Amino acid sequence: MSTAHICLSHSVSQSPYKLRKFSNLERENTLVGGRPVIQINSRRVVSACLNVDVDTANAGKIVLEKTKAVIEMEGKFLVGTYARIPVVLERGEGCKLYDVEGREYLDLSAGIAVNALGHGDADWLKAVCRASWYPYTYQQYFLLNTSANEAAIKFARKYQRHTTTDGKVPATEFIAFSNCFHGRTLGALALTSKEHYRAPFEPVMPGVTFLEYGNAQAAVELIKQGKIAAVFVEPIQGEGGIYSATKEFLESLRNACDEAGALLVFDEVQCGLGRSGFLWAHEAYGVFPDMMTLAKPLAGGLPIGAVLVTERVASAINYGDHGSTFAGNLLVCSAALAVLDKISKADFLSSVSNKGIYFKELLKQKLGGNQHVKEIRGLGLIIGIELDVPASPLVDACRNSGLLVLTAGKGNVVRLVPPLIITEQELEQAAEILCQNLPVLDENNLNQECREIG
Repeated sequence: MSTAHICLSHSVSQSPYKLRKFSNLERENTLVGGRPVIQINSRRVVSACLNVDVDTANAGKIVLEKTKAVIEMEGKFLVGTYARIPVVLERGEGCKLYDVEGREYLDLSAGIAVNALGHGDADWLKAVCRASWYPYTYQQYFLLNTSANEAAIKFARKYQRHTTTDGKVPATEFIAFSNCFHGRTLGALALTSKEHYRAPFEPVMPGVTFLEYGNAQAAVELIKQGKIAAVFVEPIQGEGGIYSATKEFLESLRNACDEAGALLVFDEVQCGLGRSGFLWAHEAYGVFPDMMTLAKPLAGGLPIGAVLVTERVASAINYGDHGSTFAGNLLVCSAALAVLDKISKADFLSSVSNKGIYFKELLKQKLGGNQHVKEIRGLGLIIGIELDVPASPLVDACRNSGLLVLTAGKGNVVRLVPPLIITEQELEQAAEILCQNLPVLDENNLNQECREIG
C-alpha cells in the first residue's frame, strides 16, 4: 500500500505562493460587482514534502544535504505516521515538481488523486486569494464535512430510523466489499476491508459485512434480509488496486436496495470529479446512488469533503443531526467552486477520457510484453499496472529517474493518478521512464531468490 500526503512544517497548499510572503506581493484592488478583486503577481512556488508509505528498507540510498536537514528537522516534531522517502519537494508547476536539491519530477501521483488541476493552477489561486481577502461572514452550508463517509454512515442510520414504522427495528448494518478503502476515522475504518488498517483500533463499529467485490448474488441475498441500512461501494477502487465495477453488479445493488429499503452509497472520493473521464465515475455505468461521497480533488488540495444526497434522504435529516467546525467555510468552498467549474466542462472531461485511452494503449505497447506485467486496467486517468511481483522496486526506480508513481492493491499494483491537466507529451515521458525501469523487477526477483536459497 502507498499513500502520499503533502505535509511538513512548511505552509502547504496547491497555491504556488508562499503565504508568509503575501505582505510583499504586488497587489491591485479593483471592484467587480461591488466586491473587491485582488490581483496578485508573484513567482510560482509550492513548498511541500511528499510522504509515501513505502518499505523503508528500499526508501533510497542517497540523501543530499538540504534534504537530510529537512527530514531530520521534521523527525523531531512530527509523529511518524508515514515512512518517508528521501525527497523534499520545494515547488511545483503544472505536472512538474522540484525538490530542494533542484531535481525535477513528473508527478503521476497528484497527492493520491488530489491535485486534479496540477500545481499552481491560476484560476484556483485567484479564487483562494479573492476569498482570503473578503471579510468573513457566516453562511449556510449543506452536507460539507472533511470526513464524508462518516456523515454518510450517520445519514444512513438516521434515514432508516426516520422511515421505519409500526414499531419495527430499523436497519443498522452495512455492506462493504473486498479491497475497499473508505477512510481512517473510526466509522469509515470499520467499512475498510484491509484488516491491518482496522486491527490496531478495534473494536471498531460493529455490523459491517465484507463481500467479494463484484459478487452481486451474495450482496442481493444479504440485502433482502432487511437488516442493511446502506451498501458502500466504490465504482472504481483506487487503494484496492484499480478495479472497476461492472454495470450488472451496480444495477443488481441498485435494484436490491430499492426493494429492501436500503440505501446505495457510492464512494467517489478518489475516482470522482473527472478522473474517470466522466464528471462522476458512476455515470459510466448509468446507475445512480442515494448518496455519493466526495473529497480528495474537490478543493484542489485544500481540506474538504461532501455528501451529495437525494431529496428522499435529505428529508430525514434535521438541524443538529450533523455538523463540523470548519465545514462550508468561504475559503475552501471558493477553491472547490473553481475546481468544479473547470473540471465539469465537457471539453475538459473529453480530454481526460482521450488522454486515458491514449495512455493505456501506450502502456500496453511499451510494458505489455514484460513477463511481470499481468494487466493494465482503469478508466480515464486512474490506471493500474498489475505485476506478479512487488511494485515497490519499480516505484523507487522511477522516483530516482524523476517520475512519481504510487502502489496499490496488495503492493503489486503501480497506481497512476496524474493531474488531469497532464499532456500527451508528459504521458509519453512517463511511459518511457516506466519502460526503462522495468529491468529492476528482474533484478529484485533474482535477489529475492538468492536470499531464499541462501
